[in-house]
Order: sequence, then C-alpha cells, then structure tokens
Amino acid sequence: MELFVPGRVCLLGEHSDWAGGYRRINADIEKGYALICGTNQGIYARVEPHPNALVLTATTPNGTRHGPYEIPMDLNTLLKEAQAGGFWSYVAGVAYQILMHYHVRGLVIDNYKTDLPMKKGLSSSAAICVLTARAFNRVYDLKMTVRGEMEMAYQGEITTPSRCGRMDQGCAYGNRPVLMIFDGDRLDTVELQVTETLYFVLVDLQAKKDTTEILRRLNHCYPFARNEIERGVQELLGPINKRVVHQAIEALQAGDAERLGALMVEAQEFFDRYATPACPEELTAPVLHRVLNYAPLKPHIWGGKGVGSQGDGSAQFLARSEADQQAVVEIIERDLKMPCLKLTLRSGPRVRKAVIPAAGFGTRLFPASKATKKELFPIIDRDGVAKPAILLIVEEALQAGIEEVIIIVQEHDLKDFEAFFRTQITIENYNKLPANFREYAQRILEIGRRVTFVIQDMQEGFGHAVYCAREAVGEEPFLLMLGDHLYRSNGQKSCAQQLMEAYHRHGVSVVGLRRTPESQIANFGTVTGAWIEEGTLLNITEMVEKPTVDYARHNLNVPGLPEGEYLTFFGQYIIKPLIFKHLEEHIRNNVRERGEFQLTSALDRLRQEDGFLGLIIDGQRFDIGLPESYLETLRTFRGM
Repeated sequence: MELFVPGRVCLLGEHSDWAGGYRRINADIEKGYALICGTNQGIYARVEPHPNALVLTATTPNGTRHGPYEIPMDLNTLLKEAQAGGFWSYVAGVAYQILMHYHVRGLVIDNYKTDLPMKKGLSSSAAICVLTARAFNRVYDLKMTVRGEMEMAYQGEITTPSRCGRMDQGCAYGNRPVLMIFDGDRLDTVELQVTETLYFVLVDLQAKKDTTEILRRLNHCYPFARNEIERGVQELLGPINKRVVHQAIEALQAGDAERLGALMVEAQEFFDRYATPACPEELTAPVLHRVLNYAPLKPHIWGGKGVGSQGDGSAQFLARSEADQQAVVEIIERDLKMPCLKLTLRSGPRVRKAVIPAAGFGTRLFPASKATKKELFPIIDRDGVAKPAILLIVEEALQAGIEEVIIIVQEHDLKDFEAFFRTQITIENYNKLPANFREYAQRILEIGRRVTFVIQDMQEGFGHAVYCAREAVGEEPFLLMLGDHLYRSNGQKSCAQQLMEAYHRHGVSVVGLRRTPESQIANFGTVTGAWIEEGTLLNITEMVEKPTVDYARHNLNVPGLPEGEYLTFFGQYIIKPLIFKHLEEHIRNNVRERGEFQLTSALDRLRQEDGFLGLIIDGQRFDIGLPESYLETLRTFRGM
C-alpha cells in the first residue's frame, strides 16, 4: 500500500492554538482560529503488515537511506524507543499508542522518498506520526477517522520528548485548507474547498530566531491580561484573529486571491502592532520585513506575511499566478540567497460526468421488460408529462451541473436508447404535437448530445457495469445513479445537487444514505461510521452489501439512530476514479459475491485507502425494478 503525508503550514492564525487552550482557565478569552493547509512536499512510503515487529526504512530529503531498523511490537520496547528521542522515536511513539488501543501486529514501513524539508517549521515530525497512524489504520482497517488518525499521531508524538502543538497534525487532511478551532481542550476542524487555484511561496529566511523565547513571552500574557501590552496580545490572538481568519475563508471560497493577499498583509500589520511589544527582541524581525517589503516582488504578489511563531524564521507570499510564483522564487533565490518552496492549492476536480448503469435484464418485471427496457418504462412527472424513467434520471444529473452522462447498456438495447435520445420523430408525428411538446422534442435531442453510451458485453454484476465506464470517465470523479431508481428531493436542491455540494465541500467520495428499518436492510448496502455533522454527514467506517440482521445488530449501529434503524445506500454516489483500480483487481482475480462482481466491496476498499463519506439525503428514492414498487411510483411520484 502506498501512502503520502504532506507537511503543514499555517496560513493565518499562528499562536491561536495555545491561546485558545487558555479558555480552560479564562472563559472570556476568544477561541483560537487557524487556517492551515498541507504542503505539496511530504513523506512517501510503502507499507505492509509484519507478524511481530516494526521494520523501518527512512529516506532523508538529501536521499540518504537509513535502516532497515527493527523494533519488536512490544509495549515496553516501543515506549523505551519513543522516550529515547532517537531517529525512530516518532514511529515508535505512535506504534505504542496504537498497541495500547488496538490489537494489531507489526508493520513494514519503507519511507522511500522525502521531499519535505526537516526542522523548517513545516511539521515534518507530525507528518511522520500521521503516516504511521494512517499505516496502521489502513493496513489493519482500524476504522479511525482522519480526526482519529490526528489524535493518535498527537498522542504518539508527545510520547517522545517532542512537545508539539495540536495544529501540527492537521497535515492529516492533505493538501487542502482546514479551519482549526481551539476551545480549551476541544479541537474542531472544518475542511474547506478551494474554488480557484492559489499559488504560494514559502521562504526560509536563513536567519536565527528563538521560538522558545517567543512562546514564553507571549504565553506570559495569559490567562489574565495585566497591562496594555498583554491586553493587546489577547486582542490580537482573539477577536482580531477570528475576524481575519473568517474573512480569509470567505475570500478562499470565493476564489478571491487578491482579497486573501490583502488579509495576509493586514494580519502581519496587526501582529507587528500588538505582538511585537511583548517580545521586541525576537519579533521586530528585520530580515522578515526586509523580504516582505522587497520592491522587485511587488508586481508578482497579492500579499505576504510571516509564518509559524513569526520572527526571522520563514515568510510566505501569495503570488498572482503560476508564472508569478516562479518569478518570486527566482527573485528571492537570486537576489536574497534564500531557499524557497512552492505551495500550490489547487481547486478540487469538478464532477462533470455521470454514470447510469442500464444493462440489466429486468427479470422481476418480465414479460414487460421483454417489450421494452425497464429504464424506458413511462413515469408521470410533476408537470403531467409522461417520460421514460431514464430521461428523469438524466435530467436530474444535468440540472445538478453534470456535463456528460454515460449510460451503460447491452448491445442489443443500444438502438432503443439511441432512438429515444438521438432520433427526431417523423415530421407527421411532430406536426401532431402541441407547441410545448414540440419544444420538448427538441430538448430531448439537445440532451442526447450530452449522452454517451457504453456497451456491457456480459452482465457480470453492478461492479462490472461501473467498471465498463472506466475509459469514458477517465481520471475524474463521477456521479453514479441507478438506472432503475428515481429520486425526488424534499426541498429546493435535488438529491444529486446535495451530493455534489458535499463532494465539492470535502473532496472525498460520498454516497447518499437513507434511514431504513431493520426489516429491509437485507435488500440494501448498509454502512456505519462516526458523525461529522450530527444527523447529516457521516464518516463511513464500514460498508456491507445486504447484511443479515444479526450482523447489522452487532456491527452496523450508528450513534443517535433509534434501535432497529440503520443507514443504507440511497442509490446515488460520487466516486473518485481510484475505484476502477479496485474493480479491476476484483475482475482480474475473479473476486465474486453471489456469483457477480459487486460494487460495495470495491467501495469499501476505496474507503480504506482514501476515505468515504455518507450524506443523509433530504429526499426519497423510488425503485421501479419491482412490480409493486413501480406501481407505487406511478401513484406517488407525480405528487411529490
């Protein structure tokens, strides 16, 4: 298994983590708010299970290899190794914490590449700890959330002589911005989405600063301010920081780089005004300010500020474009002889394509399904128009922002689907239509130009049908909708729109969920997990296709749901293209369930490797694959 964990940089809100922690003593102190993100550089490793030991190999940024080094998976040995503070202490500390909480064996961790600078304020030690926690989590499927991995990494790091802050392990979220909120001992995180690519440059100022002294002097201003300087520090790290960070989030999500750069400049001005008097020897920072004010940089940047604890340690700039980012690096390295790192926050890939499997035979609707495909069965919509079911599904996808719809069909059914979406009706019949239906006839042809058909030669299961779309989908996330299900939202946003928004907000594969009584779960894929947003968004820790009631009672309960109620698949998914790798492995190795290649087990593999969310859909689904449910759909769908 391949893993990558980046470093971490604080874009805004430095010092707010420990400052917010003082709310344990003084509730009048404002919460701490920090906007962080992962670096583009990090630690790369291949991991696999080992029967009884940690077998570690590491590669430093200059390419030097260390190890292999073996540590028995024994609590006393791991603790001793961690507390010794040596080269392998961080891995040992996390392994110790894992073994304290879980029954696991060992790991082989081959850190074959590291391009993250060490001891430069980029949380390289936290990255090592997160990588170790994630390796155990994924190899042994411990069902930890990202927050769980963060906590295990933090506990592991403080098992060593290191005294890291709670902000460092935010690298667990990868190269995306995260809002961290510090309230006493409580830590909350909110993942953010970048709508426009942002180009940062991080600069090592090649100067000296005393981080310990900076922290000592600023902490001296807490928990109760005794003079004007201390009140200024609390104002800076409290209300001022809260306002700046939240305005920065608005700019980030609006794709307003110019505004974000201006806020960076403003944050630095506030820091200079309120924090520097508390520690002028370290925070006057002449080198930092010389770089921030270097005139040749001005045409290329929106703004800049200090990084981390501030002082003459590091600086960061927000460049105007990718070309400007390169220009900033060249100017600083040429003129100021300071090394730079690029940090690019890319907007997440948009969901442009939808996949609709429609190649099933329709056994339960025979002999009607012999006359026409069940996906072409008529449904009366809200407007009183009789439409084939597939058209309703395609229309929902397009209205949600999908640009191309890929329909999986059997070869002998292709002509029927093409006739509907791509063939104009005869002029005689066209002239018989009322004006509104003539317009709709043209609309269907317009929709047809955005529909692609893919042939499934053999009906080998739901997973196989999805796999057939791999070339048409390419390396993009895609919306998956069932061809024999209709969806109706309870509100203004369609079911597909709800799912799309969740994906674009979190950047993780997401499946629609619905609450289902115990008596019905044997018909559906069922999940469990931990709530991210209570009652709405779930971090899924297990997926099971059509479980037994006994298995569900023991393994699939979700906190907050009534006894006898579970969360099952709604019938819509947004899936990253990594799913095709897992489906291909199943097909190549003939991994079948009930004689077919299923999707759910591949989704669970994707969950283990990349995470998976579940969204409770505010809406209803209608299954037209059974005579009784088709009849119920005809009765109720129009009135919804």
